[in-house]
Amino acid sequence: MGLVLRPYQIEAVQAIEAEWGACDNARTLLVQATGTGKTVVMSSVAEDAVRGGGRVLMLAHRDELITQAQEKFKACSDLDCAIEKAGSHAMGSMFPVTLASVQTLARESRLAEYPSDYFSHVFIDEAHHALADSYRNVIDHFENARVLGVTATPDRADKRGLAEVFSSIAYEYPLGRAIREGYLSRTVAQLIPLEIDISDVKVQAGDFQASGLDESLDPYLPEIAAKMLEAGCDRRHTVVFLPLVKTAERMADALNAVGIPTEEIDGNSADRAEILARFESGETKCLTCSMLLTEGWDCPVCDCVVVLRPTKSRALFAQMVGRGTRLYPGKDHLLLLDFLWNTERHDLCRPASLFAKSAEVAKRMTEKEEDAPNGIDLMAAEREAETDILQQREASLVRELAAQRRKKSRLVDPLLFSMSIEDEDLADYEPLMPADALPPTERQMRAIANFGLDTSSIDCFGMASMVLDRLIRRAESNMATPRQIRQLERFGFRHPGTWTFEQASKVMGILSSHQWHVPSWMNPATYDPTLGIS
Repeated sequence: MGLVLRPYQIEAVQAIEAEWGACDNARTLLVQATGTGKTVVMSSVAEDAVRGGGRVLMLAHRDELITQAQEKFKACSDLDCAIEKAGSHAMGSMFPVTLASVQTLARESRLAEYPSDYFSHVFIDEAHHALADSYRNVIDHFENARVLGVTATPDRADKRGLAEVFSSIAYEYPLGRAIREGYLSRTVAQLIPLEIDISDVKVQAGDFQASGLDESLDPYLPEIAAKMLEAGCDRRHTVVFLPLVKTAERMADALNAVGIPTEEIDGNSADRAEILARFESGETKCLTCSMLLTEGWDCPVCDCVVVLRPTKSRALFAQMVGRGTRLYPGKDHLLLLDFLWNTERHDLCRPASLFAKSAEVAKRMTEKEEDAPNGIDLMAAEREAETDILQQREASLVRELAAQRRKKSRLVDPLLFSMSIEDEDLADYEPLMPADALPPTERQMRAIANFGLDTSSIDCFGMASMVLDRLIRRAESNMATPRQIRQLERFGFRHPGTWTFEQASKVMGILSSHQWHVPSWMNPATYDPTLGIS
């Protein structure tokens, strides 16, 4: 019997299959926060594919991911899996699902064993790696297969890069929503007042050079260990990520020197299972590692993460922090220790990067973190930052409306509309996938104009689709129309974008009966449409 899926996992499965239904050989993405069961979703989609007579290939780049997927597929859907890696061959297997090492299958001799139509579906775990030639060679070989990439990255830039491989994003389940809905642990970021100078570290392949980070970090390790002791890491289950194995070894020595029982773990550790078991039991309080634990390791007991591997990649940053976001009995929150990095670059990932929907919100959240010596709840900080920015935008809206009062156009500007209905996603929209960046269709533009919006600033298909989605949903929910909102804002009423159609119509009727003047008993700044009074 298969596992019962959570509501968002059901939504994800339906969205993926709908995307494939719209385009038979579509390549689509599932963006889902670490710890929310991406493999569960893949196993459910695989089960549906097999039930329909298909054959599924899942690609991964590490043995741990293949082993985990094999166990999860069996537990969740009773699907047995063949393995394609090293000396194990899956060709001709009776099992409908094949889990493959991309390093093995991408070899020309191994790939040639499979006809191009052998697999009907190709899944890519940790899809932020899919830009590599090895993955692309396999995907291109099975050219007519339906492709699903799964990643936890919240980074718009990463998704834009993945557009080279994938044509759409079927579903997103971000970290913030998972925490709000109770599926992941809340996260507290605490700034440690220790400035670490990495201004001279070079960038290589788009990120900070590991060897340069090692040299820059080395003088600070004893002081970092002392700060971690002050923060209570001797009473927690802490994982520290560092740039190189030798850095992790020296960090372990520094932590042990201040009294925090610590072990270093890496790919060459002969007793990895024993080290992890001691950590989970609490015998070891801290693990230091380079990149070993960023993927394929689930340890819900982990309640503190220290990122001493500064990065420009939100995908990597999310993977590191994600080791501690899972729920565990008695675990109140994940503590994320954040150090001050002295760098001239402004694209260094900080805790706010995981939650903020825009750079503007992230900047405000980071300012709040720096003003709170005992740490901030990142979800609460996000809400406060968004409120601050909404207030700034509201002030901007008031100024813009004042400037437009004398304009004769009856059409509503889409940006003003997005601000009026307090829709940040619409206000900050930018195309992510190739199809989104195409010009809007004439049908879209006619439909938008019929709702009373000015189409002159809508320059792409994705923007038009989002605007129409908002308009249709508001109409179905009987909300105030764009024209009503425009008129009411011109008279000084606050937040009419949140009013119903009937509430807006009632006030418009009052204004009309007073020769389009606000009656003396009505104060637009304080008017409550639910009560009908100022």
